[in-house]
Amino acid sequence: MSEEASLLLPYESYEENAVNIGTQQKSADMARFIEKVREDGLYLLDVNMTDSRIRTTAAFLNKYDSSRIMVVSARQYGQRPARMFAEAIGAKERVGRFIPGSLTNPALRSYVEPDVLFVTDPASDQQALREAVNSGLPVIGIVDANNNLRNVDIAVPANNKGRRSLALIYWLLAREVLKVRGETTDEDWAAANDIEEWQSTF
Repeated sequence: MSEEASLLLPYESYEENAVNIGTQQKSADMARFIEKVREDGLYLLDVNMTDSRIRTTAAFLNKYDSSRIMVVSARQYGQRPARMFAEAIGAKERVGRFIPGSLTNPALRSYVEPDVLFVTDPASDQQALREAVNSGLPVIGIVDANNNLRNVDIAVPANNKGRRSLALIYWLLAREVLKVRGETTDEDWAAANDIEEWQSTF
């Protein structure tokens, strides 16, 4: 009971938004984040670990100038929430197709020099991930049951394919980053940011 009481959101909120619904494949890297396997073969992620990693990520991101943080999302359902997250905390974003060389080739118009990279899915965002590794950048990633954690420095275990899940994770991360800065409270954030807006794909 005390464990659930200390969560950033009620356990039901994570469940209702399918944050804990993983894939039917499990990588060895992700074994420690998995709570159990459902009868239909889907691996369920441990919400307590998701919640804990969101706190860790918020604290980590606040060590950096927000304008030097880059968020990427090739996944359609991650694009709007990633963009809104970046806007909320003052970070840069690249959603949709990531232009090769954006982190490594100064001759490109798309070139940027962030201090940290946040990927929505290490598999879908592998081009950005590779370039971040080549540039020596720390990488934060939302990771599902089937993801490989190689080159991901901070893993946030969550369903990184679902519209509602990605919106909730980014919404909550934005709130926590701004709370650490002292710029919002739970009540103010919820009043000003309707979670359903973050879940829209338009």
